[in-house]
Amino acid sequence: MKNNLGIKNAKLNEWLDEMIELVGPKDVVLIDGSEEQAEALRAEACATGELFKLNQEKLPGCYLHRTAVNDVARVEDRTFICSRKKEDAGNTNNWMDPQECYAKLSKLYKNSYNGKTMYVIPYSMSVVGSDFAKNGIELTDSIYVVLNMLIMTRVGLDVLESMGTDGDFIKGLHARANMDAQERYICHFPEDNTIWSINSGYGGNVLLGKKCFALRIASYLGKNEGWMAEHMLILGIENPQGEIKYISAAFPSACGKTNLAMLIPPETYRNKGYKVWCVGDDIAWIRKGPDGRLWACNPENGFFGVAPGTNVKSNPNALASTQKNTIFTNVAHNLDDNTVWWEGLDNNPPKNALNWRGEKWDYTKYDKANKVQTAGAHPNSRFTAPAKNCPCVSKEFDNPAGVPLTAIIFGGRRAKTAPLVYQSFNWTHGTFVGSIMASETTAAAAGAVGVVRRDPMAMIPFCGYAMGDYFQHWLDMENIADVVPKIFHVNWFRLDKDGNFMWPGFGDNFRVLEWIIKRCEGKVDAVETPIGYIPKAEDINLEGLDYEISAGHKFGLDDLKSILTVDKDAWLEDFANIKEFYANKIGEKLPAALQKEYDEELARLQAM
Repeated sequence: MKNNLGIKNAKLNEWLDEMIELVGPKDVVLIDGSEEQAEALRAEACATGELFKLNQEKLPGCYLHRTAVNDVARVEDRTFICSRKKEDAGNTNNWMDPQECYAKLSKLYKNSYNGKTMYVIPYSMSVVGSDFAKNGIELTDSIYVVLNMLIMTRVGLDVLESMGTDGDFIKGLHARANMDAQERYICHFPEDNTIWSINSGYGGNVLLGKKCFALRIASYLGKNEGWMAEHMLILGIENPQGEIKYISAAFPSACGKTNLAMLIPPETYRNKGYKVWCVGDDIAWIRKGPDGRLWACNPENGFFGVAPGTNVKSNPNALASTQKNTIFTNVAHNLDDNTVWWEGLDNNPPKNALNWRGEKWDYTKYDKANKVQTAGAHPNSRFTAPAKNCPCVSKEFDNPAGVPLTAIIFGGRRAKTAPLVYQSFNWTHGTFVGSIMASETTAAAAGAVGVVRRDPMAMIPFCGYAMGDYFQHWLDMENIADVVPKIFHVNWFRLDKDGNFMWPGFGDNFRVLEWIIKRCEGKVDAVETPIGYIPKAEDINLEGLDYEISAGHKFGLDDLKSILTVDKDAWLEDFANIKEFYANKIGEKLPAALQKEYDEELARLQAM
């Protein structure tokens, strides 16, 4: 069987014919990006039970999907970087020889589309035809994947036009096959611009434009082409004069990344005219602009967010984004009004509902210690929502030039080590700060509490090549750009001796962002410490702040001073952990410049 889709790109036609021969579909359909085609696919998916149409008055355009019970999250142990040399994948990635991987997976793919339709999805990461844009083709046997890609990326025939007759593209092949978890693979071939995913139907493993392309493959492309693909949100801060400054920020999981991306300033700021605009909640592509500064774009077109915990208090903008044209995955289905529910949405669990498995659910049996078995929604249940739904989406969202970056923020969850905020001394030191990023495990995570997990730039699971080479690329960006953003580190999670959060977080994090912008503009001074520049407490605006740390203890200036301190002993203990991490995970590829930063900062701490 040959494709007869009328495609002009010779490389694409050749690859399509090869893949059709491999997987053996009964027919081939080109996804054109039209609403008519999408609506027909939704109807077909509802007829087969792949989707459930929700209450169209309360949730217009919204649908529910359930994955296989054994297929509910990204599978890092089944995710591979298939570079020709093992050392190019580094110590933090699983590696497989490309030829071995192609041979192994080809046997699994063989005739896996038998009796099924192959959907051909032409998509662009970033605005079609922009300087940032990169084209991809995903082949899939899943309507769910098609409909998610229509939300998450820019899909349509204009992508094929932009590819011309010989333009390059990222080749993505997905097959649900028999959903065998033991034969589940998500494999990346950075030197071949190829992604193969098999035996999964979960978004993070099968929406190949997302982490697979936009981070793992794109980080490799960025290294070779002189730009960056980063696991970062992008937000704009508008002052009362209408001036907007843009920040990108990287956080490991469970550190409030999405909340910060869609932050609502405290009332005292809103009354003065301050606003926050969301450009992106997850991924930033960053490159030198015509003016020599670093500019960033969000290559995605939607949000693939975690549902549990999203509510009108924690993140009203994210919740608003889900109210139309959204696909919900693995949440509870409220049968009384045909809507959805998840833990943390409100305090009114539905009495007549199906859980994420599609089984009758009894909310009274919920056990926080056993969420997967007893919750209505899976702890990793998701919503796929158009970014344009977000009330605070930036008017620059579709700007093909992106937005200029003033600052880059790294963050982590540390009980006592990292201060509330500090600024690096320079770009090289800032790269060092990003390279030692860490969080401590919480009760919500499996395993022991308080264990330090290093996740440099929040990229450990997503870098498509060796982390030491990735650090070097960060260092090199200072020579590529004429002007680089200032780099900061934040920690919203300092605890007092009784385990209470000392900083209120959420919207009040805007107070820290304001100080960061002022530092970039040279409007406030700072105190030099061994780890970087720390604010003078009086320079962080506490006006209107009403937060009770514990019963009868309201947050005040002294509390702020205490979370702006550098605990020498805690930092020296941390540096022993960093040394071990550098040796075991980064190894010989650690840039000499970062070893020098380590040695100098350690000496400064010892001399405190």
